[in-house]
Amino acid sequence: MPTRKRTLKPNAQQTEDDLARKYFHHELAVSRVSALSKVLIGLIIVVATFFFTKFYIYAKVEVITMVSASNNYSRFYYEVPCSKDYQEERKLFKDCVPKRCGRVVMDSVVTKQEARKLLRIVRNAMVLGGSNGGASILDLHTGAISKGNAFINIFKALESHPEPDQILTAEDFMIYKKVKDKIHSAVAAEFEVPKDKLYLTKPTFFSRLTTKPAKTIHDEYWHPHIDKETYGSFHYTSLLYLTEYMEDFRGGRFFFIDKDTNRTVEPVTGRLSFFTSGSENLHFVERLKEGARYAITVSFTCDPEKAIGDPRLK
Repeated sequence: MPTRKRTLKPNAQQTEDDLARKYFHHELAVSRVSALSKVLIGLIIVVATFFFTKFYIYAKVEVITMVSASNNYSRFYYEVPCSKDYQEERKLFKDCVPKRCGRVVMDSVVTKQEARKLLRIVRNAMVLGGSNGGASILDLHTGAISKGNAFINIFKALESHPEPDQILTAEDFMIYKKVKDKIHSAVAAEFEVPKDKLYLTKPTFFSRLTTKPAKTIHDEYWHPHIDKETYGSFHYTSLLYLTEYMEDFRGGRFFFIDKDTNRTVEPVTGRLSFFTSGSENLHFVERLKEGARYAITVSFTCDPEKAIGDPRLK
């Protein structure tokens, strides 16, 4: 008689264990797919941002040189309609909040000699700092200076330096204040704001841009942005250029992004450019192709609670 194979019926515990293993492997697979999806979505966003920046900002719209490096401007003014960014503040700071909005360039407010002195200050300071990437900053108000992939305090670094007077001096702070006061007066006069209602605010800083690849998000200076959104306290932004387009560097032009046109400002040593900080002045800095671009950003607010004092040697 043939022998019949006996089929063992699994008990309840075995069935639960099998189901648990199947569920675990299913959830693991789903988890892996989910993680992969997140990575793919992230890559798509990065690629989309790249193509938007490269092809929309640079190619889709016309680029007009608004202010050329080859010309000298006693006063250049380009008016733009004010955005709605200031509506809630008009009652709080009615004497200061922009009544008209625009972009201004002046080549006669700061002398080339004063600009070169400021350039010497930031170059000397960068002996103690410097980013691993393409953007370095120096903030004399807080002491922050780029170092590697982070920031250090330059005043603390000077304590251990054998010759601190070779880096920063009291005279350096005097020239910094003198230039800042000139810029303050120019902005207040142009936008018809009482000078005592317009306050220096943070961050106000020197910048050095080079062609080094970005190492951190702080190195990616080329992204379009709105100062009032990025910094909060800004109502008026000014930039003083310390080096010259096509002489000291290539690339590095300042772009205002308008609806159908990008308008550029070409940096010149001693050139002061300033504008209202709302979304009417969306902008970015063109990536450098060669050399080093130095500038100083001096920012102003209408809010006395956001005011900062002049820096001093500590």
